[in-house]
Amino acid sequence: MKNKILDIISFIFSLLLINGGLNKFLNYMPIPEDLPSELLKDNTALMEIEWLIPLVGLAEIVGGILIAFPKTRALGALVIFPVMVGVLLTHIFVAPSGFPIALVI
Repeated sequence: MKNKILDIISFIFSLLLINGGLNKFLNYMPIPEDLPSELLKDNTALMEIEWLIPLVGLAEIVGGILIAFPKTRALGALVIFPVMVGVLLTHIFVAPSGFPIALVI
């Protein structure tokens, strides 16, 4: 039973990561209008580095796929770790209103 719950949680987390990674390439989720101005400024600066957003998207997709399968879950956690640290630090210092959600994920 405990293994099934872990598998379900890991699968849902992997779907979230894959969705976020695909959005970096396909842009199907609009950017919210009510983002803090500092976060919008930072996002604009990140868009200037042409290779960074695709790299993060690729890490999210690969990490999500690896986390979906129990045998590769640890490797997936290592792949996605730098991205999650960046997300957490962004929500701590730039957009604290999203910190609780970032902490849960």
